[in-house]
Amino acid sequence: MLQQTTVQAVGAYYRKFLTRWPDVKALAAAKEDEVLAAWAGLGYYARARNLHAAARIVASSGGKFPGNAAGLRELPGIGSYTAGAISAIAYDERQAAMDANAERVIARLHAVRTPMPKAKVELHGHAQALVPQRAGDFAQALMDLGSAICTPKRPACPACPLNSDCQARKLGIQEQLPVKAPKMVRPLKRGAAFVVQDKSGAVLLVKRPDKGLLASMLEPPLGPWEENFPSNAKAVKQAPFEAVWKKRPGLVRHGFTHFELETEVYVAQVTKRPKTKGEWIASEKLREVALPTVMRKIVEHGLDLGGPLFAAQTNSARKR
Repeated sequence: MLQQTTVQAVGAYYRKFLTRWPDVKALAAAKEDEVLAAWAGLGYYARARNLHAAARIVASSGGKFPGNAAGLRELPGIGSYTAGAISAIAYDERQAAMDANAERVIARLHAVRTPMPKAKVELHGHAQALVPQRAGDFAQALMDLGSAICTPKRPACPACPLNSDCQARKLGIQEQLPVKAPKMVRPLKRGAAFVVQDKSGAVLLVKRPDKGLLASMLEPPLGPWEENFPSNAKAVKQAPFEAVWKKRPGLVRHGFTHFELETEVYVAQVTKRPKTKGEWIASEKLREVALPTVMRKIVEHGLDLGGPLFAAQTNSARKR
């Protein structure tokens, strides 16, 4: 959960998650939709799918978790950093655990000027050479050093236990490292979404494809994402069925990893449920289903639940 998400955001999710699925066998027995619903709001949903898939693999092998970094990397969703951290901290295996804090320390210690992320392999090699017998303590110390002392801006070099060996400090370039790759300009996409309620107040949601962005999550019916918003007439043709569709004022904005999305929301009410794909979710149950943040904002905007007319998602949500 802590990959790409803050401790403050994770705490409540973590406690509820472990209460519901207290061990790997319980998680393995869960349905993927249930796991995604419990994860909704944390973003990067591939993490939830990988966690569930990994639990099933571990459960199928008798509940035995891999005992080294090589075995851990075979599980879905576990890369070199996570494998190194688990194996070092849990098993004291001599493995480097390279999070962003550790990478910053090593980049400055060795004055590595190769831009990120290309420098990752080089930095891992330098760190691996430093790992002592107490690998777990070293891993946590290196991460804490980067978090508390070797900070991105104004590092506290006089308090650093490595300052006499730090090549970047000797060159006076510590704040310039690690070198970041140039930021890519994210294109802007626009589209229409359709929020419809039946006479009971239930909302129509459909399931996204099993692969790709927000895979297997729920959403209101959407039109295609293109360069410009569709005209009202074109948007009505994109709707899931004929109805009296009205565009709500304002829009919903959301940031994904590779693009920005702006959505205009069309709303309708029907007395009889039309024949169409999807499922009707009672309004009081919307918080319990696998509805990602951007789709929840769209639904809430469509239902006019007291939020602003301009619903902005500015924390680089990048929900995958």
